[in-house]
Amino acid sequence: MHWLLANFVDEVPGVRSVAVVSSDGLLLLSSEPDPVAPRPGAGPTRISDVRMDLAAVVSGLASLTIGAARLMDGGRVRQTTVAMQDGMLFVMSISDGSLLGVHAAAECDLSVIAYHMALFVGRAGHVLTPALRGELRQALEGER
Repeated sequence: MHWLLANFVDEVPGVRSVAVVSSDGLLLLSSEPDPVAPRPGAGPTRISDVRMDLAAVVSGLASLTIGAARLMDGGRVRQTTVAMQDGMLFVMSISDGSLLGVHAAAECDLSVIAYHMALFVGRAGHVLTPALRGELRQALEGER
């Protein structure tokens, strides 16, 4: 999984960081965030904080869009995109509630990001079994 994630970040222009989040909102896997020049009042600066914040945002955004889809009888949420002045955020479901979150530069090509996210989900979906999720959680807890 680390290889797939590193490959995704290295090959897709504009990607700043990527996170795989479990259905219960825990960070399972993440890339090293691309350094962005800090601005006054900007969020955390430590890499571990940035990773955890991305996981929390991905989980919360997914929950919000799933709730909206239920209220609007919209069916299953396939992808969520947030356009910001200085960046983009994409969230896509992987399997059984797991999520892929991508933070990218504002000038990124949306179609290229979406295409590579779909490829990643296709490759990782069948690999992200409950046993592997448990191993990833234990490895992350061991790093803390």
